[in-house]
Amino acid sequence: MEINLTTSYVGILSLIVFIIAYAVVMAEEFSHLRKSKPVIISAALIWGIIAFHFSSNKEIAHEIEYALEHNILEFAELFLFLLVAMTYINALEERQVFNVVRYQLTSRGFSFRQLFIFTGIITFFLSPIADNLTTALVMCSVLLACGKGNTKFLSIGCINIVVAANAGGAYSPFGDITTLMVWQAGIVDFFTFFNIFIPSVVNYIIPAVIMYFFIPKEKPTINSEKIYIKRGGKFIIFLGLLTIFSAVNFHNFLHLPPMLGMMFGLGLLGLFSYYLKITHNPENEDQKFDFFRKISKAEWDTLLFFFGVILSVGGLGFIGYLTLVSEFLYDGLGPTIANSIVGVLSAIVDNIPVMFAVITMRPEMSIDQWLLVTLTTGVGGSLLSIGSAAGVALMGQARGYYTFFGHLKWTPVIFLGYIASIYVHMILAGLSL
Repeated sequence: MEINLTTSYVGILSLIVFIIAYAVVMAEEFSHLRKSKPVIISAALIWGIIAFHFSSNKEIAHEIEYALEHNILEFAELFLFLLVAMTYINALEERQVFNVVRYQLTSRGFSFRQLFIFTGIITFFLSPIADNLTTALVMCSVLLACGKGNTKFLSIGCINIVVAANAGGAYSPFGDITTLMVWQAGIVDFFTFFNIFIPSVVNYIIPAVIMYFFIPKEKPTINSEKIYIKRGGKFIIFLGLLTIFSAVNFHNFLHLPPMLGMMFGLGLLGLFSYYLKITHNPENEDQKFDFFRKISKAEWDTLLFFFGVILSVGGLGFIGYLTLVSEFLYDGLGPTIANSIVGVLSAIVDNIPVMFAVITMRPEMSIDQWLLVTLTTGVGGSLLSIGSAAGVALMGQARGYYTFFGHLKWTPVIFLGYIASIYVHMILAGLSL
């Protein structure tokens, strides 16, 4: 049954609730109210309004329950995936792994500008393998360890990581949740995604080159005291790589959600933490390793923010707004312009539900157009800090250094890369407006 409540009080009231919540999220830098709180309230209110409207219709009530459960399942998979990634990052940080990387980089005399280049390039080529979110979290930890209080370097460096992670994740089925959705739907073959490698490079390079000249011409402070990885740290690195490998192959070969492979890796980390516990030297406190403390230090504000966003946007989708927007774009403007606008929308709303709406609509498009929308929804999220999972996660991880308005200052530069990447893909694929 198709439901369209976009012009009713249900749709209008729900939209107002979401806009207010979103405005509060954007004001976090000034209000210091955690971004998860308004969107959690928004999610509850939107679904409450929908349920109240259909409270006397039992048939629709079951559809509402099914739609809500579908959104919760979508969040649960993302939540468990992120929880494992954050736990591993906390474990590596506690074992001094990132401080050792910082020491190795700074002791070689690399300047902030060189560190900016290295972290960006590594992020771009690691995100197609380890996914853009996990890569952004890992590289941000390295950046924070290297920057140590240099606000200007850390702010621009975090923006560079978000852009690089999203651009790198766009040309691989495992690089982004949206590319995974397109691949799972059987629309684009595995190796066909690599056709948008060059546009992805263009998307990353243009803003990176411009931002490079605004990085301070300084070198980070070198710590003369050599730092060592704590006991078990190297094996946790191995377990982290094995976890990523498991996540990829659980989906690729077993056709199971990637988060199951991640949870397998979390279990392995738990077992190893037990080994460290029973074999550590009581006289050496540095050897202690508390597994559940690493889980507790996950960025819960970020995780709960995703809950609020996915359920809020899912509610607006149930009301009919996403379908309305998709129909207007593809029927009225044509696929190239529509796919370009969809990328901008994904920065404002969230790329997961936007891509889900496009896949559900299944507009008549060529493979090159599907690649275009995969590119735009992937890299379009870089336009705003809350437009992608990587950006949201870094807002929590680099609190005080990477902010919504700090990112917004560079949006025009990032938009240049966005437009250029679309143009390059159009030339390579022979597409027209």
